[in-house]
Amino acid sequence: MWIALAFASAVFAGLTNILAKVGIKNTDSSVATAVRTIVVLLFSWLMVLVVGLQKGMETVSFSTIDKKAWLFLILSGMATGVSWLSLFKALQLGDVNKVVPVDKSSIILTVILAFIIFNEEVTWLKGLALLAIGSGTFLMIDKKKTAPDQADQPKSASWFFFALMAAVFASLVSILGKMGMQGINSQLGTAIRTIVVLIMAWLVVLVQGKHGEVKKIGKKDLTFIVLSGFATGGSWLCYYQALQDGPASAVVPIDKLSIVVAIAFSYFVLKEKISRKALGGLGLIVAGTLAMII
Repeated sequence: MWIALAFASAVFAGLTNILAKVGIKNTDSSVATAVRTIVVLLFSWLMVLVVGLQKGMETVSFSTIDKKAWLFLILSGMATGVSWLSLFKALQLGDVNKVVPVDKSSIILTVILAFIIFNEEVTWLKGLALLAIGSGTFLMIDKKKTAPDQADQPKSASWFFFALMAAVFASLVSILGKMGMQGINSQLGTAIRTIVVLIMAWLVVLVQGKHGEVKKIGKKDLTFIVLSGFATGGSWLCYYQALQDGPASAVVPIDKLSIVVAIAFSYFVLKEKISRKALGGLGLIVAGTLAMII
């Protein structure tokens, strides 16, 4: 069951990147992150209520969470906040088919940390898989072409810095989330983490003095930002249930297959061009990810 949930998480995560890219076209990335987090929070707590009604509210009670779990859930939420803010900034500055491969390379650090912290086995096949993923990522970010209507986008490589930040903190999210979810309901844990992300996102907006821009968000941008929030909520709920039931070293690679969904939509919907070299890189990433599952 956890395998199916991990694949569902990948599909929703891929859609999140595309919907977010469209939604932040004319909206500040930090403001968009703060707004969409409200949607994710509502979605998360709705699922907590549904699970509570189905299995009994005692299964989603705060009393089931010990101090150690609270600590790791809060740390995981903070890492998520940094990862989201960085990812949205990267998406605003660069193409989806550039940003997503870098973001998904977090799998490499995640597997290393899972080996160190959880003693999850790293075989020679996984080693080769990580090498393939790293090589594929390099090929995908090399000399990408953009559509004619994107020629006026910033040429700065700062998108890479933010994408790399998103990847590093995403790997920490997986590890901290795994540690925080031990012995508690995954939906409740996800909802608690979302509260931390919401507080962090709005603090960033307030500190930057951008809270006034919320009222300036256009209807089209707001629609896609909200849809992105729903996609994120679906991805989270599937992902953390899978993470609770299955090994992190297998769940995380499956989730990272969302890159295929994101690249496909970026090509057909956003009209972002992709070279043969980049396609070869995507093939290496997918092959390496599938090898990780084995």
